[in-house]
Amino acid sequence: MSSIAIIDLGTNTFHLLIAEINENRPKVIFQETIAVKLGEGGMKDGMITDLAFDRGVSAIRQFKTSIDHHGVFQIKAFATSALRSASNSKTFSEKIVKETGIKIEIIDGNREAELIFSGVRAAINMKDQTSLIMDIGGGSVEFIICDQDQIFWKKSFDIGAARLMDQYHKSDPISEANISELHSYLNSVLNDLNTQLGIHKPKQLIGSAGAFETFANMLDPEFKSGFKNPEFNIDLDQFEKISKFIIGSNHEERAVTAGIPAVRVDMIVVATLLTGYVLNLYPFKGLKLSTYSLKEGVLFEMID
Repeated sequence: MSSIAIIDLGTNTFHLLIAEINENRPKVIFQETIAVKLGEGGMKDGMITDLAFDRGVSAIRQFKTSIDHHGVFQIKAFATSALRSASNSKTFSEKIVKETGIKIEIIDGNREAELIFSGVRAAINMKDQTSLIMDIGGGSVEFIICDQDQIFWKKSFDIGAARLMDQYHKSDPISEANISELHSYLNSVLNDLNTQLGIHKPKQLIGSAGAFETFANMLDPEFKSGFKNPEFNIDLDQFEKISKFIIGSNHEERAVTAGIPAVRVDMIVVATLLTGYVLNLYPFKGLKLSTYSLKEGVLFEMID
C-alpha cells in the first residue's frame, strides 16, 4: 500500500488531499483546505501581493508538515488561474521548492477542465446523458460539456469569483446597477458557451465543489461533503429561494448564515449570480453538486 498527496493551489483556497492506494482503490486518509486568497489585491495588476505571497508559502509549509507526518511517497501540486496569470508566479514557485521541496506544475485552462471532468465523472454517473459541468474558481471558470465517457467541448474563462467581485460587487447588498453591468459583461464573454449549449443540448448542470457545496450546505445543514458522499441534488426552486436571499443580503447577514463558510461570505454573491445566469441560458432539467473536482481528478487519473 502506498500513499500520494495532491495539492490544488487555487486562487482563493489551497487544498491538500492524501490518499492510500491499495489495488488501484483510493482511500482518503487526510484532507485540508486553507483560505489563502492568493489573488487578493493583485488580480487587476496580474501580480501576487506580498501578503498573499506569504500566506501561500505558509499554507504549503503547513501542508508539507501533514505530508511528512503521513509518510507520503509521491506529491503532485497543481496551480491554476492566479499563478498562471501572475507575473511573479516563477518567484513563488521557486520559493516553494526552496522551502519545501515541492515542485508546482502550473496548468492551463484546458488541462484544468480535463482534470475537473475526471473528478466529476468519478462522483456522478452521467451515463449517456449530456451534461454541462461548471467549476467556479477564484480566478477562472471552467465549462465542460460531456457525458460519462467523453468531453464534447470545454473552455476556461477568466471570470472567476475573485475577479467578478473586484469588478462588480461595489456595494453591499450588491446594487441592481452592478448586477446589470455583470450580466452585460457575461453576455459579451460567454457567447461560445451559449452557442455550444444550443449544439449539444445538455440535460443537467453539474456544479463542481466550491460555491455549489455552499448551496448544498444551505439547503441541507446535515449534508457533509466528502469522499463517501460525492453528490447532491439541488432542487431548482430551492436554489432560486437561496439565490434571492444571497443576492439581497449584506456581509453581516451572510456571515451568520448557516452553511456559508467564512472564505465564501463575499464571493458567494457573484458566484450565485453567475450560476443563475447560466441556468437562465438554457432550460436545464436538473442541478447537481459534485464534491469531486480537480484534486480528485488528479487522483483518479493517477490510478488509471
